[in-house]
Amino acid sequence: MSQSEQTPGRALTLVDRAVGWLARVGSVTMVALVVLTGTGVFFRYIVNDPINGLGDILSLTLSVTVACSLAYGGRVGAHVAVNVLGMVGGRKVTRWTDALVRLLGIFIICMAVYALIRNGLCGILCGYLTSSLAIPHEPFYYFLAFGLSAYGVVLLAELIAGLRHFSRDVDPSEKSG
Repeated sequence: MSQSEQTPGRALTLVDRAVGWLARVGSVTMVALVVLTGTGVFFRYIVNDPINGLGDILSLTLSVTVACSLAYGGRVGAHVAVNVLGMVGGRKVTRWTDALVRLLGIFIICMAVYALIRNGLCGILCGYLTSSLAIPHEPFYYFLAFGLSAYGVVLLAELIAGLRHFSRDVDPSEKSG
């Protein structure tokens, strides 16, 4: 196999860099989540004075962590997958099903992003606030929409790379193992 057949392409390389940065942001928010949780446990059980509104901050921090992890997890194969079709039919089948599933995934992501943006636009008027501190959910809806859109870009780049390598024995986005 030549070097050009092994390289996934410039688009996937750029996508890998972008989702790598998202993963770094998600890692920072995960550390913040751990520190905040530890602080909350300390104040609740040691000091016996729980921090008011900490649950609101934790849930919003978690939403940022999730938004940052979607695209990275999808790109590195961290999401749960069972490749029964690949075991039964091999590449002859998966070259078609991969394209179909990626297209379906992009469509579903577009619908979810639309719903997130629509809910974000409603914002305070619809009562989308946290319960204790009344922090508006609006920017977090947009951040989740951004993170989900990034995963859509991952699927689109993998679809294009898969179509470019359609007749080959290996899809450049397939994870070995």
